[in-house]
Parts: sequence; C-alpha cells; structure tokens
Amino acid sequence: MPATLRPRALRPGDLVVVTAPSGQLEPGEEPLLARGVAMLERMGFRVRVSPLVDPARTRWWASGTPAEQADELNGLLRDPEVRAIVAHTGGQTTIGYLDLIDLDAIRADPKPLIGYSDISLLHMALHSRTGLVGLHADLATHGFGSDWYTLGDEARRSELVDLYTRVLTKAEAPGALPAREVWETWRPGRAEGPLFGGLLNRLILLQATPFAPAPELFDGAVLFWEELQRPVSRVWNDLHTLRLSGVLDRIAGMVVGVPTEVEPHEGGGQRAELRDVVLDVLGRRDVPVLAQVDFGHHSPNLPLPLGVRAEVDADRRTLTLLEPAVTEG
Repeated sequence: MPATLRPRALRPGDLVVVTAPSGQLEPGEEPLLARGVAMLERMGFRVRVSPLVDPARTRWWASGTPAEQADELNGLLRDPEVRAIVAHTGGQTTIGYLDLIDLDAIRADPKPLIGYSDISLLHMALHSRTGLVGLHADLATHGFGSDWYTLGDEARRSELVDLYTRVLTKAEAPGALPAREVWETWRPGRAEGPLFGGLLNRLILLQATPFAPAPELFDGAVLFWEELQRPVSRVWNDLHTLRLSGVLDRIAGMVVGVPTEVEPHEGGGQRAELRDVVLDVLGRRDVPVLAQVDFGHHSPNLPLPLGVRAEVDADRRTLTLLEPAVTEG
C-alpha cells in the first residue's frame, strides 16, 4: 500500500485548470461555468479552461473518448505550470481510462485533483495506486457555479471560499469543518483515522478492478460516502458488498453525506429509510456514524481529502481534519 502523497501547497496566482474528465459541458451551461471560474479566481488562483470543456466536444455521454480524456488529463499532470486540476462536472466515464493515466507523473509532481460524483472514482483509484491525496470537493460548473448560489448565501460562500483556500494553500490542519446545519448522529461514538470514500456506487464499481483499494487501506479508516438516484434497497446491497469484502470490519468510523433522490422502501406496511438500512447492515459493529454531513449531490460540498486523518465525533456531531491536505513545496 503506497504512502500518503500530498500535493504541494498552492500559492496565490498559481494556475488551476478546469477540465472535463468525465461528462461534457452541456449547451446553456456556459454561465454556470463562468461563475465557477470566478469563484476559483476569488480564491486567488489563475484559471484556465481546457479544450474538452466545450459543448461542441462530445462523444455519447462524455466529453471525448477514453483516450482523449486520458491524453488531456495526462497533459495536465505532466505540465509543471498546472498546480491543481478541477473537474467541471461529474458523469459516467472515468472507469474507461483508469489504465491510461500516467501514474508516474502523479508520483513525480502530485497535484490536487478536485471534484466529486464520478470524479470520486479517480480519487479512490489514484489514492489506492499512488497514495495521492485527492480532494472530494465541489465541481466547477455544478458546484462553484451552481450549488454555491442556489443552495447557499453570501455568508456561506465566504465561509467556503476561506475553507477551500486554507485547505489548498496551507500546510496545516484545517480543523473542524463548518456545518451549515446540525448533522445527525446515527450511531454514537468517536473515532480517528484517514479519510477514504466518495460516491458509494463508484466504490463498489472499483472493487472489481485492479485499482481496488487494498483491504488494509480500510484499517482504522473513516469511510465517507454519499449516494443519489438509488432506492435504499440498492444501497443495502452495496453496503452488504462492503460487509462481505471485510471493509465494515476494518473501518473505525463512517460519515454519510446528504442523499439525493434516495428513495425509502415502502411496502407491506413497512418503511425503511436510509438510516435504517445503514444500521441494519452495520449490525453490532462498534462504528460511530455521523450523517447528513455537507457533501453530496445536493449540497455545497465541504472538502474531504482522501488519506488525511480526521476525527469523527458522532456525539458532538463534528468532523475535524487533523492533518493538512497539502505540503510545503
């Protein structure tokens, strides 16, 4: 299992590139993209938008073929001027080019890769193979340019700008993450361990590939996950996959994000919510569970760096980053 590989801390004026490692830019989304770019500039960075972020560039449900997407990502990984890579959106395609990514370029010059949804597959796979601390965090178009406005206010935006800037530029522990609303205790307790996770169905998808995380990666880990557009019966199945693979016996804590269109089960006079299925699969395992935390597909995302030690305190309903996500270069 590789050692944790932290990117170099960004500096004011560093170049950040918005790219399309999965889905394409849809016609009419240009204003959202522009607003997302402006938010990154507000954090103090220079921003360039890559050629694949273009409504004219499309292939089926993607911004390009797997080879085209890998070529662009590899070019950014190898370019010493580029200091961070931000996905403009998620999608359905990163599984198609995992085997084409230049892992040696990541090891030689690790950079923050920022995004969630399908991008979390990249985070988990690259962390598994190289130790890279990827940032499960907002997307340029549908996060910085959309959710930060439709689901937040200026006070929250300012709070998030400050948080993201500190996480990306300061080689110091960010501390407690700011909750927008009170989070939920689904199982009490407190635990510390390295963060690992992302979109639940992508973690399950990854398990069948050579990029699957080694079992020992989960030893003492704080597993975080979110889900969308799935009935709770599918979540129950996916969590049982983690149980059968031994993951749930290894983790120290669990953090559940804000679900989006995760439908409860109703039938035969019975109802099962997401909380019910999580606790059902965990059984008697002594794992604290903190839920409704600000990350997922319907929430301005708090940045969650994979591989960084965190404390989850389900009693106090807090999540604290105990280590920096970046290192001084």
